[in-house]
Order: sequence, then structure tokens, then C-alpha cells
Amino acid sequence: MGAEKTDATAYHTSKGEFSDGSDHDTESIQGPAHHTLQRKLKNRHIAMISIGGVIGTGLFVGTANSLSWGGPVGLLLGYLVMGSIVYSVMITLGEMVAFLPIPGGHIKLAERFIDPAFSFAMGWNYWYNWTIVSPAELSAAALLMNFWNNTVNDSVWVVMCLVVVLTINMLGAGAYGEAEFIFASIKVITITGLIILGIVIDLGGGPDHDRIGFRYWKNPGPFVQYNGISGAKGRFLGWWAVMTQAAFSFIGTEIVAIAAGEAKNPRKTLPKAIRRVYIRILLFYIGGTFIIGLLVPSNNPLLKLNSGTAQSPFVIAIEAAGIKSLPSIINACLLTSAWSASSSDLYTSSRAIYGLAASGNAPKIFLKTTRNGLPYVAVLFCASFSLLAFMAVSQGAGRVFDWFSNMTAVAGLMTWFGISVTYLRFYKGMKAQGIDRKTLPYHTNLQPYAAWWGVVSTLTICFFSGWSVFLKGNWSTATFVTNYILLIVWPIMYVGARIYYRTKPVAPEDMDFKSDLAQIEADTYDEPPPKNKLEAFWRWLM
Repeated sequence: MGAEKTDATAYHTSKGEFSDGSDHDTESIQGPAHHTLQRKLKNRHIAMISIGGVIGTGLFVGTANSLSWGGPVGLLLGYLVMGSIVYSVMITLGEMVAFLPIPGGHIKLAERFIDPAFSFAMGWNYWYNWTIVSPAELSAAALLMNFWNNTVNDSVWVVMCLVVVLTINMLGAGAYGEAEFIFASIKVITITGLIILGIVIDLGGGPDHDRIGFRYWKNPGPFVQYNGISGAKGRFLGWWAVMTQAAFSFIGTEIVAIAAGEAKNPRKTLPKAIRRVYIRILLFYIGGTFIIGLLVPSNNPLLKLNSGTAQSPFVIAIEAAGIKSLPSIINACLLTSAWSASSSDLYTSSRAIYGLAASGNAPKIFLKTTRNGLPYVAVLFCASFSLLAFMAVSQGAGRVFDWFSNMTAVAGLMTWFGISVTYLRFYKGMKAQGIDRKTLPYHTNLQPYAAWWGVVSTLTICFFSGWSVFLKGNWSTATFVTNYILLIVWPIMYVGARIYYRTKPVAPEDMDFKSDLAQIEADTYDEPPPKNKLEAFWRWLM
């Protein structure tokens, strides 16, 4: 994927010193002595990580609930709105991390451009986000395994998936990158094939030759009257119910910010990954949800994830069309998606707590790494929280998936809120110090409006995320807690850290836009021309 850099330079962040190196495979970003992350993620790894971040069990499994809540049009509109939020957040984040691709990503950037207290709150929220989403993915994997055999205890499936995920992460960033490359490739092929197959089935090309068209948009209808509430109010609430689940589906697009600290040639690879996010949103999510709404009626009982017989909407559609064997093959592909997502969750949560420790916001023990740059203490600690997936044994995999996806969605939205606020400060600092944003590796003319859209929309959705529990006769303590605990804890963390650190927000004219630049520029190089047409196509695709 291009020439490797042969004269790496290691930067010690704690002392601001530079030292020469000679092996490109040991390119590293170092903090205090004895803890080092190494740049082992190649261009194709970053590209596939960015793709894999927007395809997961939220799309393949979680859309079942969304369709039953909002109907086909409510589902599509919910994902369109959430897609606009995600795109705004990604171009906001992309401008900062392409300029400063440092370990800790947006968590460290918040420390530079806002204050250590905000970084503290963002960091622990992000760690919580990715620590909690891993059990959700493992629960989804158990749910998918039940397609073949629902008599086996869910704990067996949880253990099997956890072993795969932990093994991948304990082999280091390079192995994770290769595994994610393979898994993401399967996901891309799967969702692309499902969209094409869905169009064929809808037009009557299945074994039953039933031309569905927009039948289910007419009956049972484009919207669902949420919880039996009639009229426009019921339809609006059905659409709004989709929003939180849609947020869960998109959580992970920002993982490139964390991966930036271990990416080779980050100033070249990151802008390319960011620029093409909108294509992936439109193709995979908007296209995928549109097809789901065409193929499966919103009143299909198999869409209820709390039921013991719940299935992916794609599998439901293929079975209904009478296609033999293919449902099992698709379900197996979706299972690899759950493995991939859980592997990314563990990778990101371990790097998040590593970044917290490097900032002095977590115990220094999490800075310990092996010689090849694996933060093994952080990985094992974060993996221990995956054991929460065993709740699926007593409560059912579908119900546990719902709980954890709610918690993850709110945490993810708060992360996007923090990224957007950080950018607004970054933007103000650039302006105050007379730095032309057009000179950055990546910039967009949509700022600062995109960042403001990210701030307002994420807070609004978080505030109303658990509204359903306030409907008459619909109270659920578990739903209330999983939706609103972070809205209480986040301000407490920030205010508490402000009191502890006794610091004020960084003034725009005092913001640090220079540290790490020398090493980042040293890690930037131009790739040679492609050797053949296949390599040229691959680079264009990535």
C-alpha cells in the first residue's frame, strides 16, 4: 500500500524530546518511559476501520426494533436525520485529527483546546461508551446464534465470541488491523449483496416471484402509531423512537480519531477516510434501511428483539422470499459483524483508558505495554467488563442488547457533543491566532455550522432519549436509568474535575497548535505511483 517510511522519529510527549530511529516497523508515539504505542496501522487498515465503524449489529440487528417502532418511513427518516448528524461530527473531527493525529484522539484535543476537566469527562465517557457497547455486541452475537439453536444456553455463545475478540486484541494493533480488514471486507460484501438481493426480491426476482414493491408502505402503513397512540402524535413518537437506536447504529464512526495515534502516514490516510464517510452513510445505512422497509412489514412479530425468536430483518426477508440455505449464510456473515464490532469496542476502550492514563486521569498502570506496543493491562481490564454480557443468560439476549444499546447510544451522543464543542474552541483558537484553516490537511466550508448542528442535535436527542417511560403505564426503571444516567454523571465529572484541577478554559490566543507537529510532519510522506491498475483502483476505493 505504498512505500514505508524508513527513518522514523520517536517523540516523547512527556518531555518534548525527539530521538532518531531507523526501523519503520517501530514508528512510535511515546509518553513517559516504558509505555509506547507504535504506528502499525496501514492505509488499508484505516480505510477498513473507518468503513467497519459504520457497519455493525445496529444496522443488521437493531433495525428490527426501529422498523417495528417507526414503520418504513419513520425508520428511513430517523436514519437520514442521524446520518446528517454523523456526517457533521465526522467532518468536524476530521479537521482536527488530520491536523493533529495524536494518541488519545479527541480526548487529548479537548485538553488542548478546552481544559483538562473537559478532557477528563470526555475521556471517561468515551471509555464507558466502548466498554459498555462490547457486551451489547456479544449479546447480539448470542441472539444471532439462536437462529440455529435456541436451546443452548446463551453463555456458551458469549464465551465463544469473547475468546475470539480477546485473542485478536492481545495480538496487538497490527493483528487487530488485519482482522478488522478481513471482517470489514466481509461486512461490506454482505451489506452490498443484501441491498442488491433486496432489490431483486422486491421486484419479484425471488423463488416465489412475488413483486412486493411498496406494498408494506401501504399496509400496515408508512408509520407506526407508537404504543397505540393515534394521530400525528403517535406517528411522531414512532419516528422519534428510532433516533436513539439509529445513534447506536452509527456509534463507531469516530474510531479513526483513536486509531490515528497508531496510523502510518496519518495526514495522508485520515483525510481520505473522512472525505468518503458520506458515501458509506448513504450507501450502507440509508440504502440498507430503505430496503428493509420495503421487504419486511413493520408488524412482523419476529422484529421484536425482546422475543426469544427475534431475527435480523434481512434474514426475515430472505426466509419470507423462500430462498433456501441463504439465511444461514447471511446469519453467519452477520455473526462475523458482531465479532468485528466487539473487537473494535475492546480496541477502542483500551486505547481510551491508555490516553486517560497518559493524561494523568487514570492510574499509570494502564500505560504498561509489551515490546511491540500492546497496552496489555488496558486490554485485559477493559475485556473484564465484557463479562456483563452474561446478563443475557438470565434476562435474554434481546433484552440485554436493548439495555446496552440504549446506554451506548447516549454515551456516543455525548462523545459527539464533546467533539463538536472541542471543534468550536479549535475554530475560535485558529481565528484568534490568525491560522488559515485552508492550509490544514483537511478542511470544509461547512464550519462552524456543522459543529453547531452537532452540539444542538446531540443534546436534544439525549435529553429526550428516554421519553417513552413517561407515557402512561409505560414506566420502566431499567430504561430510565440506561437512558439518563450519563446526563447526570457527565456534568458531575466535569464540575468535579474543574474543582480538582483548579483550571480555567484555555484562552483562544493561548491554545497549543504547535506541539507534536514536527513528529507528525516527519511521519508524513508521499506514496509512490501505483504499480498497476489493480493497485490504482484499490487506492481510489480506499
